[in-house]
Amino acid sequence: MAEEVSNKQIIFKGYVKGEPKESDMECRTTTVKLEVPAGSDAVVVKNLYLACDPFLRPRMIDYGGNYVSAFTPGEAMEGFGVGRVLDSGNPKFKKGDLIWGITGWEEYSIITQFHDHLHKIEHTDVPISYYAGILSMVGLTAYVGLYEIGRPKKGETVFVSSAFGAVGQLVGQFAKLVGCHVVGSAGTKEKVDLLKSKYGFDDAFNYKEEKDLNAALKRYFPNGIDIYFENVGGKMLDAVLLNMKIHGRIVGCGMLSQYNNLEKPEGVHNLILIINKRLRFEGFLLADHYDLYPKFLETALQYIKEGKISYAEDLSDGIESAPRALIEFLNGQSMGKKVIVVSQE
Repeated sequence: MAEEVSNKQIIFKGYVKGEPKESDMECRTTTVKLEVPAGSDAVVVKNLYLACDPFLRPRMIDYGGNYVSAFTPGEAMEGFGVGRVLDSGNPKFKKGDLIWGITGWEEYSIITQFHDHLHKIEHTDVPISYYAGILSMVGLTAYVGLYEIGRPKKGETVFVSSAFGAVGQLVGQFAKLVGCHVVGSAGTKEKVDLLKSKYGFDDAFNYKEEKDLNAALKRYFPNGIDIYFENVGGKMLDAVLLNMKIHGRIVGCGMLSQYNNLEKPEGVHNLILIINKRLRFEGFLLADHYDLYPKFLETALQYIKEGKISYAEDLSDGIESAPRALIEFLNGQSMGKKVIVVSQE
């Protein structure tokens, strides 16, 4: 008989309007049998680390325009994480394997879907928690967005909004390795200072202190922007369009300013400049680019081991801390990649 154990889960209570709160989630204890259902290709996983990522926010809204399905009220949330396989009906995974991919926000998960999004961890000479961030969705997003969509060249200018976010930090560092001039925006003086002193940005500014974003961008990019890595949308995108160079590229990764108001999104007024300046504006979803993961992993591991990129984690201890950790992350209070430590085995 399979062992039955208690299982703490983070339950999504109901669809959110406006800014989410800790009270929109709750920690509930259930039980689970640590075995794969008969005839299933499922995988039973003990979760070790869970990642706080921006795509969790739109999943809290019952909105038809989402690229991901909404959470189901009354059920456990899910997202990217790292775990150890306890039982498997899938030939790709065996008991004892470490994996990263989509898993439940709970101590133990029976994963019956997303096998294309589950990856076996082969390289364990770096912290395993990195597979909840720089060596998983976060790193691959930065890599695909900059190199495959932005296609930077040495000497070009790159602007990264929400640059202190886990993706933005890496985009800036990847661009510097190409030989670009990189400027980022963030929401506090401390983050601005760290972008320049720790993450190697040529310059950075606090967007909250700028009364005129157009004037700010003209100050930092007097000759214009070649590549804009878009994480914000709204007023920032409007100002960027005024400052793009002819034949510039805009990489559509996220739009943080819109996530709390997807039903009535903020408008953008300068879109005609996409035509006038012959800009290329391309959005992307990571799901279309998982085939690039081996190439990315080889590059990222080399950069990490050679000390060419900096990476910081902001760890929250225990599955019970997940609601607070997610809200802190969404409110911009994290000082590194926000990761929930479920178990250190």
